[in-house]
Amino acid sequence: MNRKISSLFFAFLFVFISSFAAAQHESEGEKSAEKVEHKEAEEGFNATKMIMEHIGDSNEWHLWTTKDDKGEEHHVSIPLPVIIKDQTGWHTFLSSSIAHGHEHDGYTLEHGQVVSTKGIEKATLFSIISGKQKSNEVFFDLSITKNAASMFLSVIFMAIVFIGMARSYKKSPVPKGMGKVMEPVIVFIRDEVAIPNIGSVKYKRYMPYLLTAFFFIWFNNLFGLIPFFPGGANLTGNIAITAVLAIITLLITLFSANKDYWKHIFMPPVPILLYPIMVPIEIIGIFTKPFALMMRLFANVTAGHIMILAIISLIFIFKSPFLGFASVPLALFVSVLELLVAALQAYIFTVLSALFIGIAVADHDHGHEEHAH
Repeated sequence: MNRKISSLFFAFLFVFISSFAAAQHESEGEKSAEKVEHKEAEEGFNATKMIMEHIGDSNEWHLWTTKDDKGEEHHVSIPLPVIIKDQTGWHTFLSSSIAHGHEHDGYTLEHGQVVSTKGIEKATLFSIISGKQKSNEVFFDLSITKNAASMFLSVIFMAIVFIGMARSYKKSPVPKGMGKVMEPVIVFIRDEVAIPNIGSVKYKRYMPYLLTAFFFIWFNNLFGLIPFFPGGANLTGNIAITAVLAIITLLITLFSANKDYWKHIFMPPVPILLYPIMVPIEIIGIFTKPFALMMRLFANVTAGHIMILAIISLIFIFKSPFLGFASVPLALFVSVLELLVAALQAYIFTVLSALFIGIAVADHDHGHEEHAH
């Protein structure tokens, strides 16, 4: 029962913290893209703009675009809830109210992002912390974006799968349905990831988190490769999401660390004269590990999406349908390769998380060390 509660806790922790982080995340590239909006419209197909829109977050879930007899484009999208807090109070409405140039309560959509028609800047976490923005002069966008909606769908999917498995195991210890596929994966994570890195005594305490992290990343990687709804969201390619995952690993590591771990950080086994050098390096190492987790997952997933879109874009860049005979098979090959990468990145993140936790909770045989000295 405790394991089920722990798994659900971590799942909802992912949803809550990642939703907040994704809502606060805004890249500087988005601002520069707005300045060249009119130039891009005149240049025709822009591969860079298309790729960045596909891998970026949005306040609407775009499905497809059609053209009528007059050549006018009509976009079909799923509206998402817009939640804004500014000086005048809270504003809640659907993104369809501000799409395609429409304005509502002083806001509209530009490149899929909510912007103020009154010149009010959107609040960003780092700008508020650094003092570049004042909280009473900006608006806070806490909307359910495409990535947040995709995360909710993936968590619901995970809940359906694993709750169904739990119910089937109550009736019979023999796995049925999805259990036949998932049980070998769960046993693999236990026997090849958790036990070797954390130890056979302490691994059970961290299994709920390791399994939640693995399946959360794996499922969302797979959903991101689906080119149509409910897939297509670049969730694990959003640095805010990978940062939250890495921070959770860091917090679990630090709060689980024993005295041997902290002794190694602040009293490393080197001559005292080297302490001024080694101690700062060890402290920096505490934060470089989750940073590597964050960047590895973000970079690999994003690179895969960019590669597929760039290969397809060659057809439109050279305006030759014959190039499709090379681009489409190559993009299909990369997509199949991404299926392997989807599982591999989830595995690497889980292995490294287990390794960092294992280092923090490892017990050292002091008697043996003293005898050896």
